[in-house]
Amino acid sequence: MLAFFIFLAVTPATGKPGDGLKTWGRFNRLPYPGDKAFLYNTFPKGFIWAVGTAAYPVEGAFAKDGKGLSIWDTFTRGGTRKTCGDVGSDSYHNVDADIRAIQQLGVSHYRFSLSWPRMFPNGTRGSYNELGTNYYRTLIKRLKKINVQPVVTLYHWDLPDHLQQTLGGWANPQLVDIFKDYADFCFQTFGDDVKFWVTIDNPFVVAQHGYGTGVVAPGVKNDPDLRFRVGHNLLKAHAAAWHIYDRHYRPRQQGKVSMALASHWIKPSRTRLESLQECQCSLDHVLGWFARPLFTDGDYPTCMKARLGSRLPSFTQEEKEWVKGTADFFALSHGATLSFQLINDSVKFDQHEDLDLRMLLYWIYAEYDKPAIFVVQSGWYVLGNTKTKDPKQMFYLKSFIAETLKSIIIDRVNVIGYTAWSLIDGYEWYREYGIRRGLYYVSFNTPDMKREPKTSAIFYKNVIQKNGFPELPENRPVQGVFPCDFAWGVSANSVQVETTPTQFADPHVYLWNVSNNGELIKLDGLIAPPLNRATHCADYASIRQQVDEIKQVGVSHFHFSLNWSAVVPTGDVANPNTTLLGYYRCFTRQLLQANVTPVVTLLHYTPKHSSLPAPLANTTNKWLSSEIPEAFANYARLCYRELGDYVKMWITLNEPNDKEVSYQEGHQMLLAHARAWHVYDLEFRHSQGGQVSLVLHMNWVEPAFSFSREDVEPAKRVLHFTISWFAEPIFGSGDYPLEMRSWLRQLNSLELPVFNEKDKKLVKGTYDFFAISHFSTDLVTHAKEDSYTYTARLEVQYMVDTTWIMSPRPVVPWGLRKALNWVKEHYGDVPVYVMANGVQEDPSRFKDSLRVYYLYNYINEALKAYILDGVNLKGYFVYALNDQRDPKFGLYGQVHEEVIVKASLPNYRNLIRHNGFPVQGAAPQQCPAAPQACWGCHVLVKGPMVGFLTLVGSGVLITLGLIIYYTSKRHKELY
Repeated sequence: MLAFFIFLAVTPATGKPGDGLKTWGRFNRLPYPGDKAFLYNTFPKGFIWAVGTAAYPVEGAFAKDGKGLSIWDTFTRGGTRKTCGDVGSDSYHNVDADIRAIQQLGVSHYRFSLSWPRMFPNGTRGSYNELGTNYYRTLIKRLKKINVQPVVTLYHWDLPDHLQQTLGGWANPQLVDIFKDYADFCFQTFGDDVKFWVTIDNPFVVAQHGYGTGVVAPGVKNDPDLRFRVGHNLLKAHAAAWHIYDRHYRPRQQGKVSMALASHWIKPSRTRLESLQECQCSLDHVLGWFARPLFTDGDYPTCMKARLGSRLPSFTQEEKEWVKGTADFFALSHGATLSFQLINDSVKFDQHEDLDLRMLLYWIYAEYDKPAIFVVQSGWYVLGNTKTKDPKQMFYLKSFIAETLKSIIIDRVNVIGYTAWSLIDGYEWYREYGIRRGLYYVSFNTPDMKREPKTSAIFYKNVIQKNGFPELPENRPVQGVFPCDFAWGVSANSVQVETTPTQFADPHVYLWNVSNNGELIKLDGLIAPPLNRATHCADYASIRQQVDEIKQVGVSHFHFSLNWSAVVPTGDVANPNTTLLGYYRCFTRQLLQANVTPVVTLLHYTPKHSSLPAPLANTTNKWLSSEIPEAFANYARLCYRELGDYVKMWITLNEPNDKEVSYQEGHQMLLAHARAWHVYDLEFRHSQGGQVSLVLHMNWVEPAFSFSREDVEPAKRVLHFTISWFAEPIFGSGDYPLEMRSWLRQLNSLELPVFNEKDKKLVKGTYDFFAISHFSTDLVTHAKEDSYTYTARLEVQYMVDTTWIMSPRPVVPWGLRKALNWVKEHYGDVPVYVMANGVQEDPSRFKDSLRVYYLYNYINEALKAYILDGVNLKGYFVYALNDQRDPKFGLYGQVHEEVIVKASLPNYRNLIRHNGFPVQGAAPQQCPAAPQACWGCHVLVKGPMVGFLTLVGSGVLITLGLIIYYTSKRHKELY
């Protein structure tokens, strides 16, 4: 299979109202998880990269140079509001600083809004203010000087308060002609330098929340139907402005005019058609309310008319024709202003709100007949106390841009531009100064309102410079194969243990009705005499079943863990559980007979289950007890002696570097491992010829801001405290990392124990290979933000990239390659095994496409580490064998007693068969044949079989003896 997916972009036929309903079904059919994977590609040539602001949040100077009051100046001085936007970011006095910020970003366009009351203090041309107008002339002139094109909004919510007080604002139809005259002035005054005009921003918020809920200015909320009349007037005002431009200015100025429409996204709560229709209706009540009249037929959506009836105003036929088509492009506003804030349950219709910009773009494309879409506002926000490090904002921005790119490349939607919102922090409307949305941090408490670029600004600048996310060589799959002796394995935390043989378990006597239907009928009260023989390995049906399942995967190695407390229940190795040891002996022997090498862990540490024998587990100290290292060494000696003839790869401790382990417990574990290693080295290595090491849990840790040196150190710090903590004493110096001690010393902490010289020598070098378990990747930053997990001890913030596939941990294949390179960088050419690598997926998904994707791409990254980076990689083990023992991770699923082979199993087997990703057309890799098991090893391995002793009488066969059976669970394979 390929590491990427081929997408078929289907261009829909000419759209008609309701075609957007197909959106949810289309995206449900896209290949998962391939469609969710990050797309490395670039935007079309000439794509518009923009940044924007609105007048009221940033301009300030609310009463300067003749400006009149806006409805926001009045609104913020009433009710329970604590602050107002009189100063904002003071852009009126900081044109130079704003221009520098715009130039630094490298955008091609800057969207800003004109303050209507700054130019017309009472709202009409008769109150014209030359000084206010000159501010915008200067701004446009400065933009043109740096080759940035203005995108100008005529009305972004700041209506002259005089019009609200005297006429009732947008509730009055007279505003249509007043707005038309204001627009005419703007087109005439600035139009020679402006090619993109937005008449009105987000009319849904203006109508629904300005004149409905009262959440925003002017705060009117006493008439439940007023919002619909306001929306009606807003549409007419826009159409009037568009016609003025079309008739008088377009021929000379050659610009485009539209209305900025905002929308949420919505997903069905159920898969039924009714839920999809409710989603469609939800979008119609928000976006379609204004989009359908402009882009379709000049009338409101059918769903709105059906549900609102006479509450919704109506257009005459002449008005429909006049409104229809009055948009030269689809101006879309998306993000924090509306989504999850100003959308209430009344327009969700019991469906689920979501932030899927890509699906919204496609819905617009399908519903309104493929318009050119300009995203004129997009972004998120951070809390007001966040300064220049804004990881949340940056990753939301990355996600929205990535979704826009997929919309263009995969869905063939005609998106012509993207606008990050906003340029600078400001007064955020009804949220006041409680949030920040700027790419540039504004220090509101300083006289000059200094602008500083945030991390999101640096990120956006880089995206613009590259015109997207061009594919890098490291993003491409590599072709090649692993060495011939590469260990392909599968891991399981434990195996099914059967201490009573079941192969000869039924002593009953049966009647065989041979002359009729051949059924076996048990004769009650008759029992066959017991067998007088020793138990054989073939007596255990569970071993046969498990070994068969392992063989079917095609692996050469199988890794599982013993249970210390079960093997030595009393803690005294002189009195072990011989039955259990016998079972493990049979299990490992049967693996070898199937040409599968057993890899055995002595102790798999888990915080909830210590697996210590009762006498040690019942003490308050547990791992802190000084007796533990010696007790563990004795346990290891017992296992080496009893199983060492069959086991040549030993793991002393699996994942002891758990975050729940204290430094003191870790110290004892290191000593326990070292003693167990020396026991093997001194007493068993010569005769058994095996290897011993431990497995460290090693998820990769990446700086959240790869371009920030400040985040490199926190990432290194986390790796020191999670990996080097155990690795350095064993594979390095024999002591804990200096970085750990230095950091803890700064915190005045004496928690980290000290090795004496004797223990240093004991621990150092106690390995034969370096083994890791790796599942995912974390991002860390030194910047603290409330919405992510912050670890005070290490002073790092954990977070995830919102563009990553989640299940539930992030799926980040390149993290494995970086982890393997870290091992090489720190410990040279040490042999490395990936002892566990897997992903959690819904166990009911037997066609486990996420696991197929995961294994393919993680193994390919492992191959890159081997071929390109020279890592001495010796083996790879997938985790896990089955869901029964390791829920949600298995290659095998199970329904009741039926074992199901998931789709990932044959895919993994195919990779094993090819030993990686061979170059197409290349000669096959020549490897010596694997050694075959002896012929005698197959005795009593085949089954099932039945032995009979028969007595003939009266036409009936009476069958005595034992029925030897193996109940094989049915297997069903999914490709």
